[in-house]
Amino acid sequence: MADVEAQTRVTPEGRRNTDLPKRVASAVVMVAVAGFCLWMGGWLLDAFIVIVAATAYYEWQRIIRRMRLEIPLSAGATLVWMLAGALYMGVAAWLMVAMEVQYVVFAVLVTAFIDTFAYFAGRTIGGPKIAPSISPSKTWAGLGGGIVGATLALVLFMGVSHAWTLGMFDGGANVKDTTFVVFGPTLIVSALAAGAVLAVLAQTGDFFESWMKRHAKLKDSSQLIPGHGGVFDRIDGLLPVAILVGALMLVAS
Repeated sequence: MADVEAQTRVTPEGRRNTDLPKRVASAVVMVAVAGFCLWMGGWLLDAFIVIVAATAYYEWQRIIRRMRLEIPLSAGATLVWMLAGALYMGVAAWLMVAMEVQYVVFAVLVTAFIDTFAYFAGRTIGGPKIAPSISPSKTWAGLGGGIVGATLALVLFMGVSHAWTLGMFDGGANVKDTTFVVFGPTLIVSALAAGAVLAVLAQTGDFFESWMKRHAKLKDSSQLIPGHGGVFDRIDGLLPVAILVGALMLVAS
């Protein structure tokens, strides 16, 4: 009997391996849809942003309703949570719609770099946890990896933007003479400082959603995306990054 149980028992690692094809397929679809909307821009991108934000807000409401069952929340407190979610999602969506497409691409790109580098750094290096009671998988090494990822994304984005301004892509400038100016020490230092801020913001958004789900005793915000949970689970780090980038763009304009 023990041998049979050992053979039929499904471990968490086994479940992850079983879910891998589903996760990959979902990721391909998500990247394809988001990439197409970013490429097309205009009303299609605006509609996509609004739909994503509205879906994430629906999931926010679901979490709050579950929190009411686990934590005694008054009607007033529940209303505050609902309004806070509407403001959070609404401001992020409004700013992304107001941004020029290249800055929407940047916000998505830098968040993806942060998540990817943080994941692999955390898995490879491990080490002390940041807040194990909220998110047991998040480590300081992962945060460091996220900063590296954000810095790399910023260097690429700022370098390409600067190169475009200097005319490096249309023969308007000598590539050899301007490469150091574009990818010089000033840009690297600036990108590292800004990358640290963006990585901390993205991780904060992730921790905040994890805190909400833990109090609601939920693993995912929903099961809308096979193998990935809900939309809110996928954009929890993007929301604060988009708000900061959008606010800076508004101030600059």
